[in-house]
Amino acid sequence: MSGSSEAVPAAPPPPTGGPGARPPSPARVQAGPPATAEATVRLPVDLHARPAGALARAAAGFRSGIRVEHAGRSVSPTGILAVMGLGATRGTDVTVRAEGEDAAAAVAALARVLTEAE
Repeated sequence: MSGSSEAVPAAPPPPTGGPGARPPSPARVQAGPPATAEATVRLPVDLHARPAGALARAAAGFRSGIRVEHAGRSVSPTGILAVMGLGATRGTDVTVRAEGEDAAAAVAALARVLTEAE
């Protein structure tokens, strides 16, 4: 071995085309934080079977995770009995929270169902 300090040239970059070339790797999509949304609604009526059913039908159309909260309890709006079990009555506040790609639309739709409940 010699004690030479000559620089060694860098290896050439790998070929990018031609026979035996690797296909380009697929692009990676980095997901950002999930969208979240929240709205609080003062109920015009008790949260009984009819509005709970309308809430469940509306919630089923969204992909986001949705929760309805009242008095420290949180339930999925897709369960009619769970929503009724919140015991929310006329004049009380209910909060709708959603997390996911269509969170804002889900919260807007469910808040509208709650404010228009009869």
